[in-house]
Amino acid sequence: MNKTTIAVAKGDGIGPEIMDAVLHIFNEAKVPLNYKFIEMGKSIFEQGHSSGMTDEARQTIEETGILFKGPMETPKGKGVKSINVTARKVWNTYANVRKFRTLKGVDTIFSKAGIPINITMLRENIEDTYGGVEYLQTYDVAVAYRFITRPGSEQFIRYAFEYAVREGIIQITCGHKANIMKLTDGIFLSTFYEIAKEYPSIKVNDLIVDDLAMKLVRMPDKFTMIILTNLQGDIISDLCAGLVGGLGFAPSANIGDNISIFEAVHGTAPDIAGKNIANPTSLIFSGLMLLRHLGVISYADTIENALLYTLEEGKHTSDFGNKDTNSLSTSEFANAIISNFGKKPLEIHNIVDTGTEDFSFQKPKEPEYMQILYTKTEDHDPEKITGTDIFVCSIQTPEELATIAQPLLPQKLELKIISNRGTQVWPHASKYTDSVALFSLRIELKDNTLLLSELEILQLASVISNHLKVVGVAFLKEWGALKGYSMVQGE
Repeated sequence: MNKTTIAVAKGDGIGPEIMDAVLHIFNEAKVPLNYKFIEMGKSIFEQGHSSGMTDEARQTIEETGILFKGPMETPKGKGVKSINVTARKVWNTYANVRKFRTLKGVDTIFSKAGIPINITMLRENIEDTYGGVEYLQTYDVAVAYRFITRPGSEQFIRYAFEYAVREGIIQITCGHKANIMKLTDGIFLSTFYEIAKEYPSIKVNDLIVDDLAMKLVRMPDKFTMIILTNLQGDIISDLCAGLVGGLGFAPSANIGDNISIFEAVHGTAPDIAGKNIANPTSLIFSGLMLLRHLGVISYADTIENALLYTLEEGKHTSDFGNKDTNSLSTSEFANAIISNFGKKPLEIHNIVDTGTEDFSFQKPKEPEYMQILYTKTEDHDPEKITGTDIFVCSIQTPEELATIAQPLLPQKLELKIISNRGTQVWPHASKYTDSVALFSLRIELKDNTLLLSELEILQLASVISNHLKVVGVAFLKEWGALKGYSMVQGE
């Protein structure tokens, strides 16, 4: 086969030594890869590159279409964004894929109880609160924007169903919090069921994320594949890693249409860096996902069978395994795997023999321009503005705010509700409801047949700002029966 060139960033802390171990295994297996080594992470931040990568590194990754990376550190307290999140978002690797399975030689509560775990989790990787868009509206009140988009959800969820088809997965559970986040998680959940109709052979269900967390801890063997939004997926994927022995055994792939990233998601462990005792298993498994993505499937099968055989032998690094047996160093563990090439696990159900032929990886064609994702206007009802939420900073009572605001409103508008942190405090309130000095004035059309424009709302905000400290404005919109804003608690 022709060799494929990939970008490799060894990472920080233990990153270089575990990456060296994995590449040693690949080289001994004669995997047809060439490597372009690039610098990313802590040292690049310290050189003054606020993104954590150089222009040369970015160019190499975009030329190869593949990044294989070790764990990386983002300096704390410097105000810079996570290099890991930046890489995923810059190249639109919208689907994070993680696999969690029971491994012989890695003892957990569940393995000791004879409860097998084999869960594939896909996490939306671009949107949600990971936009990192936050504001201090007042000294006391911080707000964050949570981006859940219909096109982004569709892109990710369609990939999830296609992945399930390829892997022979017949059941998908969608985790969500649509009982509270009715618009954001509501888009994600409704898109899940819309796309599910196109895949009738796959069984689907959904669980509220807190219920999902409880069920995963109680009966993880009941789940095959789970999909989640970004933040919830981040939390639940670490929970699942804990079920199978920790992040040291949890591989991760970030898949995009043009560029994909394969990485270890555990920490950099600076306390043991350079000691040659780190566990490379997670990065090995991530590397196997990389090889299968590139089409060199037979090489991945050989390495995985050898790794599983090595674990079944009881060989281990110092962080896991039988403490009554000698621990292997990082390099010794890699050499043990190499010595087992050609062998297959003793437990037959663990043998990897896909029967799939190797194929040559074709890097996707470079896009001519940035893609804009949107729903065509003919596919939904026309937009109508019905009112506004105007946020004001004040220590006055809600009754005093209403007295000030009401005379300022045009005849066609009325003050419907004043809320504080999402809870109604006017016209109905409880003296037991504590408030902060940030109130939302919900102002709506008296007659929904009337029209209201963005300019009228901004002009109204300007008028109110002469009397109250306005710190934010939101438009209330409707598309037919779809109300584009949430109700207030107590409304």
